[in-house]
Amino acid sequence: MPGPSIKTGVLLACVCLGILAVMPVISNSRPAGFSALGFAFYLSVWQTVFAVPLFVLELKSGRGGIFSAGLSRAQAWRSIGVALMTGAMFGLSTFLYVLGVEKAGAGNAAIAMQAYPMFAILWETLFLKRRKSAVELGFTAALMAALYYLGTGGTLRLDGFSVWFLLTLGVPLLWSIAHVIIKEELGRLPVSPVQVTFFRVAISTVFLAAALALAEPAGFSSGAAGEGFQLFALLMGLVYYVELIVWFYAVRHIDVSLASSITTPWPAFTMVLAVIVLGEEIALHQIVAFVVVALSIYGLTLASLRKSRPEPA
Repeated sequence: MPGPSIKTGVLLACVCLGILAVMPVISNSRPAGFSALGFAFYLSVWQTVFAVPLFVLELKSGRGGIFSAGLSRAQAWRSIGVALMTGAMFGLSTFLYVLGVEKAGAGNAAIAMQAYPMFAILWETLFLKRRKSAVELGFTAALMAALYYLGTGGTLRLDGFSVWFLLTLGVPLLWSIAHVIIKEELGRLPVSPVQVTFFRVAISTVFLAAALALAEPAGFSSGAAGEGFQLFALLMGLVYYVELIVWFYAVRHIDVSLASSITTPWPAFTMVLAVIVLGEEIALHQIVAFVVVALSIYGLTLASLRKSRPEPA
């Protein structure tokens, strides 16, 4: 098997950038009259459909991964618990993604999702006891200030903070928690990216099916009958699944920090597409907020790389 290739990793990260940019636009292009929860469920169904062939192919090739790990009963139950918990988190985040993009707007939601590094730093500080430098804390403060500025519509007034924007921040919050849990588990088990992705989307689908059955039972039949709706659900499920797989393989070739830096500008492309396709208007405060957020993320990346560099002998 060939070793890591920087060129391949950069190319795959660029593919992720393009996919991330179009996803909010696809979500908001679905026909009117279909709920965010119904759309989240059906796109997850299609994700699972697309995940099955690679999952089966990998098993038939003899690469058993988690199934050939010889886990003890305690390890097996732990793995099942982790899979169920993170799958539910990803299911909830999918619903919040669709709802946030719809209510807060594609541009605002795209920028809000860039809060991921802020939450990751929070968990690392609180639970992993990793001390952050003054530079990292400074860039984090700038990122938080930019998100607050965006959430208030550029007014900086607390009473003007958008509830929908706050809800959208739940997406990177859930992502960061689930990714920390999965990263810890991946260090213990020989599970492949294909298997991780399949379990993630399959459990998310079951979680969203239960939520839809409780909250909107009619959503099953109305969604199944809507051909135009299903076309967008299929498209969203396909691009979302491809992004997950491509990202996993990108970070096998290059560091997560480099891959994240390459994908950082995706909200800018989303805002352009939102204007062209959805007819959204982009305000000056959105552009200002995005620039500050992007610079803060790049600053955090550089500070992290500098801190991880070994001291000269």
